[in-house]
Amino acid sequence: MGKQKKSVSGNAELSPAGVLSPGKEGAPNPEISADGDIAIRERLAQQKKFSSIWKKHKYKYLMIAPFAFIFIVFTFLPVVISIILSLTSFDMVKAPEFVGFANYVKLIVYDPIFLTAIKNTLVFAIITGPISYIMCFLFAWVVNDLPRIPRAVMTLVFYAPSISGNAYLVWKLLFSSDTYGWANAWMIKLGLSTEAVLWLQTEGYIMPILIVVQLWLSLGISFLTFIAGLQNMDKSLYEAAAVEGIKNRWQELWYITLPSMKPQLMFGAVMQITSSLSVSQLSIDLAGFPSVNYAGHTILTHLHDFGNIRYELGYACTIAVILFFIMLICNVLVQKLLRKLG
Repeated sequence: MGKQKKSVSGNAELSPAGVLSPGKEGAPNPEISADGDIAIRERLAQQKKFSSIWKKHKYKYLMIAPFAFIFIVFTFLPVVISIILSLTSFDMVKAPEFVGFANYVKLIVYDPIFLTAIKNTLVFAIITGPISYIMCFLFAWVVNDLPRIPRAVMTLVFYAPSISGNAYLVWKLLFSSDTYGWANAWMIKLGLSTEAVLWLQTEGYIMPILIVVQLWLSLGISFLTFIAGLQNMDKSLYEAAAVEGIKNRWQELWYITLPSMKPQLMFGAVMQITSSLSVSQLSIDLAGFPSVNYAGHTILTHLHDFGNIRYELGYACTIAVILFFIMLICNVLVQKLLRKLG
């Protein structure tokens, strides 16, 4: 049979089984082997931990699965697709053609109507957003102290406009440009005017009217949210606060009510920001499309123009992406502000 051991590369030798002898050159490194064992043990521990978490909370995950599916399909994926399409030229006839940031350059540099839309949208949002938010909370705070039946009636009165569909069209009758319009009829009857005012055809009147109508419409979901938050307040907190030296309702509001209602305040802020930045149909129905000298033109109206009329979907997605990031930035800033309450 010959020798059972044969020299390999100087010091390394083969055992009878043909395996390199440990401790010699070419043998497996014990440190590497130990590191591999540690990595395997860590991986097994992670798998065991994940398995235990799944067994403990699987029913919770199954409960949120439908919402997660709807959120991904109808919110997350449309945002991702819009960002991708914003980098293309797409008209629903030809396949999308990649153009990079050309749509963004065209929109910001070469589209003066879009700049007008941004100005109108920001003015509209800066006025209607904070005012309607504060009004919703103050009205909810006052109505919450009423007896049960008056509180229910007032809640319905404030919430009704937001569930009445196109109820804002009554304002078109109020500001009608002929003498049959209520505003013109009253002004002529009181001697304040001798002829009908073209309310919705005059550039200087369009934005103020839209702001007033939006303030009327916005006293809905946020108001109801604040009422719910106030109803669920722990009354013992006010009793404890009185013992600690809280002397009046304003101190109760700042130190107890507002900190305890942060979830409702956050939700109301998100709803107000979204509604104030996404106004479109209100402007189209009252001021027409396009409005006089684009006085009522907003970012979403511009999006409607290129998406639903011209079918320049790549350009429309660019407008949507910019509006999305404006809303995102506003929400982040408001959340940081609300965290400082109390």
